Amino acid sequence: MQVKDILVSAPGKAILHGEHAVVHGKVALAVSLNLRTYLRLKATNTGNVRINLPNIDTFLCWDLSELKEGEAAKRLDPELVRRLHDFVGVTNGTLDTSTMATLSFLYIYLSLFGSGELPSLTVSVWSELPTGAGLGSSAAYSVCLAAALLCASGAIPTPLRDWDHTARWCQEDLELINSWAFQGEMIIHGNPSGVDNAVGTWGGMLRFLAGKIIPLNRVPLLRILLTNTKVPRSTKVLVARVTDRINKFPSIMTPVLNSVDAISGTCEKVLSEMTSEPITGEHYNNLEELIDINQHHLNVMGVGHPALDTLCRVTLARGLHSKLTGAGGGGCGITLLRPETDSSVVQATVQDLKDCGFDCWETSIGGPGVQQHSPLSVKEQAVEVLNRY
Repeated sequence: MQVKDILVSAPGKAILHGEHAVVHGKVALAVSLNLRTYLRLKATNTGNVRINLPNIDTFLCWDLSELKEGEAAKRLDPELVRRLHDFVGVTNGTLDTSTMATLSFLYIYLSLFGSGELPSLTVSVWSELPTGAGLGSSAAYSVCLAAALLCASGAIPTPLRDWDHTARWCQEDLELINSWAFQGEMIIHGNPSGVDNAVGTWGGMLRFLAGKIIPLNRVPLLRILLTNTKVPRSTKVLVARVTDRINKFPSIMTPVLNSVDAISGTCEKVLSEMTSEPITGEHYNNLEELIDINQHHLNVMGVGHPALDTLCRVTLARGLHSKLTGAGGGGCGITLLRPETDSSVVQATVQDLKDCGFDCWETSIGGPGVQQHSPLSVKEQAVEVLNRY
């Protein structure tokens, strides 16, 4: 093995604007969340492979003799996937979170090391992201797996130097990380868009249009509250609901989609201005208005929910502006925090939202993608958890 010990992280994602409109050929803006997944890979001489996923209470170990070697492939290898399904005991085709995470790890591990001797190693993962909340937790996991295993195999170098606290890979290496992370996402989701793993790889903000993903060069770091209403929802059902409404009322809904598209374009323009000129209150006024307009449009599309209405009402009472992020119908919402927003207001708002039964985090959007770390640069809680294994 090329690398004995590597520590990496990748961010989650939120949709800033363009939910549902993107399915109908419009622009969506996806941003990185500064809630991250951390992965530590350690070479061992135990003759086995271990994976520790404490967030989902999954701790597995295989003897190297149990694992069959695969062939490195640029595209998903259905035969290896089938053999892995048999190996982990998938019978009825239904995969729980633990099984999907296990399959993704084994697929990338066997594919990358398939042409030689399988290395003995331990992979431990801890995440700040809730699972199943539409925040890209599986993609952050897949990106971390891809980065660490590619480094361990020698396919890409480790960018961290002795004097660095954090480091990022070059563009060519990031593209390789992203391609393997996408295969991991295919194991988990079947037919992913590629947006989540691209955000996890590059960070910042990406424009997604008609299957093309374009990272935007410079975006400001924006403070937000991220709220999980904990209302379960089905993306598939919500996408179908929007499509039905468009088909039923095309002359009404087509202008709504065009307006959402214009919101994404206008937001991108405002954010670009914020990186090239002094940031003013007017920039934040514009961002807040776009948030309000888009949230109304999403309600018109039929993907609102009383819990999301509560989120918007509670935060507006504190002078803050919120919208849903992702599929809607419950799930998560984001609230923009201005630079001058006092910490007492933030804390009171967080408490108000928790009193509603929601989970709430103060974080930021627009931060870096996948990184390699020295332990000194990682949050104490992450280091503490990863050092247990």
